[in-house]
Amino acid sequence: MTNPRSFDLTRLTDWLPNRVRGRRPEIPTYPEASTCRTSGFNEAAQRGLADLEARLPPRDVPTQPVHSPSWRQTDRLSPSESAGGGLVRHSDGSTRPHYWGHRERLRIRFLSGGHKSMPEYELLELMLFNAIPRIDVKPLAKRLLAAFGDLNGVVAASERNLLRVDGATDKVYLQLRIAEAFAHRMGQAKILNKEVLSSWTDVVGYCRTTMAHRDTEQFRILFLDRKNRVIADEEQGEGTIDHVPVYPREVTRRALELNASALILIHNHPSGDPTPSNADIEMTRKIVAACGALEIVIHDHMIIGKDQEVSFRTLGLIED
Repeated sequence: MTNPRSFDLTRLTDWLPNRVRGRRPEIPTYPEASTCRTSGFNEAAQRGLADLEARLPPRDVPTQPVHSPSWRQTDRLSPSESAGGGLVRHSDGSTRPHYWGHRERLRIRFLSGGHKSMPEYELLELMLFNAIPRIDVKPLAKRLLAAFGDLNGVVAASERNLLRVDGATDKVYLQLRIAEAFAHRMGQAKILNKEVLSSWTDVVGYCRTTMAHRDTEQFRILFLDRKNRVIADEEQGEGTIDHVPVYPREVTRRALELNASALILIHNHPSGDPTPSNADIEMTRKIVAACGALEIVIHDHMIIGKDQEVSFRTLGLIED
C-alpha cells in the first residue's frame, strides 16, 4: 500500500480531469477591486433621479388631482351637521346631537294621533327609519319631496332617479317599493269584484295611485262581467315616455279568455298632460270596433295625468 505521506500531487492533478466527464465548469472572473465603484449610483440612475425630481411639484405649492373622484363627500353623516341643528350642550358640559330621541317621539305621535296632522316629510321619515339607522333622515325626506313633488312622486320614483338624490340608497329604494306595493294592493282590493259604477271614485283613485307618477307609459285594462263587476285588472303593455304599443287583437283575445262582457281602458301620460293624442283616439277606435264585433262593450278609456284625468266618454269619443 502506498504511503499517503509520499503521494505525488502532480499525478493527482493529471488523473482528476480524466475522471470528470464533460467540460470543466467555467469559473467567473471579476474585475479588480480598483476598477469597481464602491458607492453611489451610476450615470443612468442619476439621470432617472433627476427626471423624477423634475416631475414632482414644489413643496410649498398646493396641488389637486387631475381627475375628480366620482363620489362626493358630504357632511350629512356628521352628528353636528346631519340635521342642520348642531349639538345641544347640557348643564354638565356634555353634548349630544339635537335630534336624539326624535325617532321615538315621532313614532309615539304617529301612533297616538294618526297621520292626518303630520306633514308629508314626517311620514316619509317614518318610512326611512327602516332603511337608514342612527342618523337624522329629515333632510333626506325633504330632499326627496323637493325632487319628486309629493309622496306619490317619491314612492313611484324610478331607481335611477331616486339614487341621484344625495343620501338615498338601495335600501331606501326597497322601502319605497314595498310602500308602493301595499298602496297598489289596497287600491286594487277596493275595486276587484265590486260593481264599477258604484265604486267609480275608487277606480279613479286606484288609477291615479298606480299610474299618475310613472315615467313611462303603461296601458291597463279592467275586465268586467255582465254585472259590471271587476273580474281582472291587468297591465297589457309597457312603453316609452310617450308611446305604448297596444294591439286590438290581443285585447279581444284576453277578454274572451276571461269571459269578460265589458272593458275599461286606462293609460297614462308621463308628460302630465292627459289630453288624448290622435294616436290615442285612433287606437281606441280600433279597439272599440274589434270588441264590438264580439259584443264586448268598451265603457270608457281614461288617460291619467299628473294632477287630473280625461275620460273619452265624457269627451264624446266613445258612444253607446
